[in-house]
Amino acid sequence: MIKRYLHFFLVLLFFCSAENSFSQGNYKFLNNTKKQTIKFQLLSNLIVFPVEINGKELNFILDSGVGKTILFNINHNDSIPLFNTHKIKLQGLGEDDAVEAVLSENNVFKLKNIVGENQSLYVIFDDSFDLSSKMGLTIHGIIGYDILKDFVVTVNYNLKSLTFIAAESYKPKNCRKCELLPIEFNSYKPYINVGVKLEANPNKTIPVKLLIDSGGSDAMWLFENSAPEIVAPTKYFEDFLGEGLSGAVHGKRSIIEALVIGKFEFKKPTVSFPDSLSVAHALKFEERNGSIGASVLKRFVVTFNYPNNEILFKKGSGFNDAFRYNMSGIELVHNGKILVKENAGNSIKFGDKTQSDNKIITLIDYSYKYTFKPSYKIYKITEGSPAHKAGLKKDDILVKINGKYTYGMKFDEVVDYFYQKEGMKINLVIERNHQDYNFSFRLENAIN
Repeated sequence: MIKRYLHFFLVLLFFCSAENSFSQGNYKFLNNTKKQTIKFQLLSNLIVFPVEINGKELNFILDSGVGKTILFNINHNDSIPLFNTHKIKLQGLGEDDAVEAVLSENNVFKLKNIVGENQSLYVIFDDSFDLSSKMGLTIHGIIGYDILKDFVVTVNYNLKSLTFIAAESYKPKNCRKCELLPIEFNSYKPYINVGVKLEANPNKTIPVKLLIDSGGSDAMWLFENSAPEIVAPTKYFEDFLGEGLSGAVHGKRSIIEALVIGKFEFKKPTVSFPDSLSVAHALKFEERNGSIGASVLKRFVVTFNYPNNEILFKKGSGFNDAFRYNMSGIELVHNGKILVKENAGNSIKFGDKTQSDNKIITLIDYSYKYTFKPSYKIYKITEGSPAHKAGLKKDDILVKINGKYTYGMKFDEVVDYFYQKEGMKINLVIERNHQDYNFSFRLENAIN
């Protein structure tokens, strides 16, 4: 069963207060290697893998929607030497102003047998940009163009693997289940020409230019009025769409008739229409109409061929899974860990004394043990949603969901309950002010 995830995204666009004049080094294989495969974690639809920076291993998200490498969530435990630093301003998606950052040059990045010397990165010290609490793992940064530009990179979402191939060694195979499409770049970000079918004329395919955004967990975004025919359907609901570098993004959630990628067509995909204020900087690239996110990309085996300005889509195992959205109105985050008493069973200990040539066996009662388990709380709740109408509030801590203790579940397993079919009953036990309360509601399709 396909997993559905939180509606948050990463930085899609930023600019510096001054033009950059530094030269960025290339990545290359060591020891005559021509190919390398690494495993990644798929968390909230996003690709997380380790990258070593100046000798320190950190967790990065592979985000094709960013042109430069960004580092954040650095604390005193992350002693990373950074070189040639300069203060700058960064602007991303969101409703707030630019944030202060530091540009660092001449760094060394390493990924097993891949090394990148003379690498530049941007360091953000704003604590409000916190992806780690929404993913259950410390996320230190995002990387996109810099690591993709020098290789042919295949992303297999099903196997959770990234395969890097030297561009000169890559030999494409004939594939009837594949679609090879050209990509173009603007500010180091890849764009693709696809088609959409909208409510006003459901049989007409409207050409659109979309950012290929592996760092966005939604299926797709469309920028309303970026072209005359791009307008939101009549049925939609207002929602919190996520957080960017410059604050929260709000907009409309809905469903369109179809998304057409070459010979592939997705019926009734979910779509978000962010408000114009939040995406004002993205709209500086006037040809852009929106973005394709990970909820579409994960239905393929995707091969990024930046050296040849191409992308290959191979039909994946989850291609026909239904598109769904969060019908509860609850946005969860991790709430640290709690100490949980668990049944540990008995332990048998052999004593040193003997009796009739037999060792004396002592039964020690280790019936219980205490371990730390994850805890989850409500980060945001949509006004008028089923959860809101049931009386749930921000900062409520989830203890149980449909009879299961949440501390025994992974984050995605909990969130997946909110993406089930309309009408499904959700029973929650909530801790509020150190007291437990019971709440129930049914998932509602707010688009109908």
